[in-house]
Amino acid sequence: MVFDFTVNNLGTHAVISLSGNLIEKSQAAALLEKADELVSQSCNRWAIDLGDLIYMNSSGLNTLIQLLTKARVGGGEAVIYNMNKKINELILITKLHTLFKVADNHDEALTSLNVN
Repeated sequence: MVFDFTVNNLGTHAVISLSGNLIEKSQAAALLEKADELVSQSCNRWAIDLGDLIYMNSSGLNTLIQLLTKARVGGGEAVIYNMNKKINELILITKLHTLFKVADNHDEALTSLNVN
């Protein structure tokens, strides 16, 4: 399945939803450009929904790290949530759960970002 994303910009925060398979760096170029655009608009707190993301490899992990970095450099934060079992295991094995804020669902993610 092809990688895709949607961004719902809600002013000071956004919900970024990823779907498909994220396995090549080039697949994420448009997403990273959109992240830069969000930061330039002072939208720097992101809830990243991984519910429809089927698979990712190291390129996908790198993309998540880049998103987190862009949010934090812009003075904000990123929270990942709604991961399937495989992606959750990948996050745990790589210890990225110590770097990211992780939530179980949308409401927890927004609470973690202080936007409720």
